[in-house]
Amino acid sequence: MKVPVGRFAPSPTGPLHFGSLVAALGSYLEAKARGGQWLVRIEDVDAPRCRQEYADDILATLEAFGFEWEGEVIYQSRRSARYREVFEALKRQGAVYPCSCTRAKLNEAPAGADGAPVYPGTCRAGLPPGKAPRAWRLRVAGEIDFIDLVQGPWRQDLEREVGDFVLLRADGFFAYQLAVVIDDADQGVDHVVRGADLIHSTARQIFLQRQLGLPTPAYAHLPVAVDATGAKLSKQTRAAPIDARDPAAALVAAARFLGQNPPEACRRASADFWAWALENWRLSRVPKVLSQPVEEHS
Repeated sequence: MKVPVGRFAPSPTGPLHFGSLVAALGSYLEAKARGGQWLVRIEDVDAPRCRQEYADDILATLEAFGFEWEGEVIYQSRRSARYREVFEALKRQGAVYPCSCTRAKLNEAPAGADGAPVYPGTCRAGLPPGKAPRAWRLRVAGEIDFIDLVQGPWRQDLEREVGDFVLLRADGFFAYQLAVVIDDADQGVDHVVRGADLIHSTARQIFLQRQLGLPTPAYAHLPVAVDATGAKLSKQTRAAPIDARDPAAALVAAARFLGQNPPEACRRASADFWAWALENWRLSRVPKVLSQPVEEHS
């Protein structure tokens, strides 16, 4: 049987925090505990927000915590030619079209489940007179259903809840949705374990995979770590970096956040934690919620 291939794909916009550790740990254990491979990819496609020193710090932190990955680390910023190749193929198919809408115009539309405006199709039939193209959008149609390995059945009506979405941004950078689909396919990733804040992107990615004739991975969306106010821990909200001086304690906290029950003895050394975790990891124990507070598990 083919071994599962998982990945961790952080954005280098700041150091790793507890929420990042949760995603890294869940993806690592789901792959490694089943005899699979675990890859690391730096998602720096949004170049203006990313810095190399953060990428270096992320990799050093993962190593300090005992994570081991296969192969070279892939950087999205070095794969623009590959994204352009796929984009041009979609353009030849007539699957994408230019859009002149500004951010201010888009913000007039109602918000979808992920908080972003639902695109109303303004430029679908052609650019309005006198308007120049800014971004390029993918035409969508119909509903997407999938079974999330943690959250269960999931359905999204792309036309009603998202609208045609951007593949090439107005600033000339390729969008995350295009990059992640191509990267997962090119790297042979067949198990995507990540935070539930990305579950609303999954239907878009599945639609694009089908448009390109690519396989669809299995998806498992882990609870997102939030603070006492319900705000997601993130680099943008200046979540505290994880402390590499005591990795075992942080790993135990992350495992408990994910519904696992490592003994207190695992706090003594990260080697003790990894030996226990690789033997006892069960995805079925992960809470079936989109978010949960950190304090209960730290």
